Amino acid sequence: MDIFIQLAIILFTAFIVSYIMKIFKQPVIIGYILAGIVIAFILSLGVIGITVSTDILDFFSELGIAFLLFIVGLHLNPKVIKEVGFASLIIGLAQIILTFGIGFLVSLELLGFDVITSSYVGIAIAFSSTIIIMKLLSDEKNIESLPGKISTGILILQDLVAIGVLMFISSPNGTSFSSLALRNLVGGAVLIAVVFTAGFLFLPKLTRKIAKSQELLFLFSITWAFVIAALFSYLGFSIEIGALVAGVSLSISPYSTEMSSKIRPLRDFFLIIFFIILGLNVQISNMGGIIINALILSAIVLFIKPLILMIFMALFKYTKRTNFIVGTTLAQISEFSLIILALGVSLGQISREILSTLTLTGIITITISTYMIIYSNKFYKKMEKIVSIFERKDIKVNKKIKKEYDAILFGYNRIGFNILRSLKKIRKKYIVVDFNPDTISDLSKVRIPCVYGDMFDSDFLEELPLDKINLAISTVPDFEANLLLIETIRLVNNKAIIIVRAHQINEALELYKKGADYVLTPHFLGGEYVAKMIKDLRINQDKYKDEKEKHIKMLTEMLKKGHEHPKIERN
Repeated sequence: MDIFIQLAIILFTAFIVSYIMKIFKQPVIIGYILAGIVIAFILSLGVIGITVSTDILDFFSELGIAFLLFIVGLHLNPKVIKEVGFASLIIGLAQIILTFGIGFLVSLELLGFDVITSSYVGIAIAFSSTIIIMKLLSDEKNIESLPGKISTGILILQDLVAIGVLMFISSPNGTSFSSLALRNLVGGAVLIAVVFTAGFLFLPKLTRKIAKSQELLFLFSITWAFVIAALFSYLGFSIEIGALVAGVSLSISPYSTEMSSKIRPLRDFFLIIFFIILGLNVQISNMGGIIINALILSAIVLFIKPLILMIFMALFKYTKRTNFIVGTTLAQISEFSLIILALGVSLGQISREILSTLTLTGIITITISTYMIIYSNKFYKKMEKIVSIFERKDIKVNKKIKKEYDAILFGYNRIGFNILRSLKKIRKKYIVVDFNPDTISDLSKVRIPCVYGDMFDSDFLEELPLDKINLAISTVPDFEANLLLIETIRLVNNKAIIIVRAHQINEALELYKKGADYVLTPHFLGGEYVAKMIKDLRINQDKYKDEKEKHIKMLTEMLKKGHEHPKIERN
């Protein structure tokens, strides 16, 4: 009953703190860690007669790590190595090596840590958070963009390196650092080969039969994770690496995504306990020294790591905006870092003070980088001149488009598909601009005129023949990008018809004020209506003016009645 009461208090505190973090648009992981710090602080005051027994909570947190790594493994299909790409591979490896080296030297020479501790610190700051980055990129609809794809490729590489690191430090005896290498890597490689062979030969057929029952599939997933983790533990390795290998061996199954979705709630619960335990273990009594060290390490993560990424991105001739966004996206430490450090503490190789220091570093870097990702466009506009030094003059992306076009379509999505058909029917010369390199590749294959480009990049817009077009259509939902497009076109072309997209009535009315001839509002008037309008009205500003006035009147009336596009909560 005492454990139950403790767990209830801990979870209630975590909920309150995490809710506050959500209000400030922060990942709830920060809330979990801060909840642990709050609980530790309250307990240190002795104002309540309750102590927290961490034995069971430690077991829960270990299960959380195991489930996390199992799910990571489920998504690490060996085939994804091909998808990383040469650029992501080189950039990612350079970033890991250089960040590790800088972190190691700073820890050794400036902070006064020993070699083993400095190695752990270097490893910890080299990795970025897969969970947080993928969540934020998904929320901001940027996963399919070029910076999103490069960031994802680098994260995949980091996860693969992290697997090797976990194998390296997973010592059977938990003794000296030098005793871990060869024996563990060779023994672990043999064990992994056995599991993968069994997985390749038997698991696909077995899961195909089991998948007929959802309950059996769920039970089999957990059973496989526990059996392989127990096997690794029995042979002297950590259960964490066993769970990770179990996940990777199942990743070739066509049901890996379904398994992941079923286990995720269990992972989330136990992982909450892990991050709360991290917060509980932050040494409040020695906070002064910890804060100074954490700030120094945070500076490396927030400034040096993005700098390294932007330098190597520039070598591959990416634009300054792509370089900047990738650099700032990866400017935090990973949940993997905290797991590796926690394992180091359990093996007696580093002190809890180091774990506390890096936990605080994680809070600082994740908090700041979250805002950097959410407001990346605004942040980039303020830093654009400075980051210009990270763009080579011979980049291939922004070549001047010499051919003249009647219409430019920004964004080839479902709405853009219908609009493109209308442009073909009225026999207008058009070109498609899209920020997704895969989309450009697909369009090129079917010989649709297209160019890769970022609508938010003012330099790129200036390279387009905006002064000679008759029609510009943007299906991109970003309000600020559409504002920039309207302002750029109107500076050189007052006669062009501009159609842009908005999701909120207030945004639509603002875009009209800035000079849009028509604003597509998908919730109220679909893309098919606009496609039909383009076909019927063709290039006639007077007719568009009538449609514009009718639409503004409708939106104004709906706004007065309290109607608005439904705001979707992004989890």
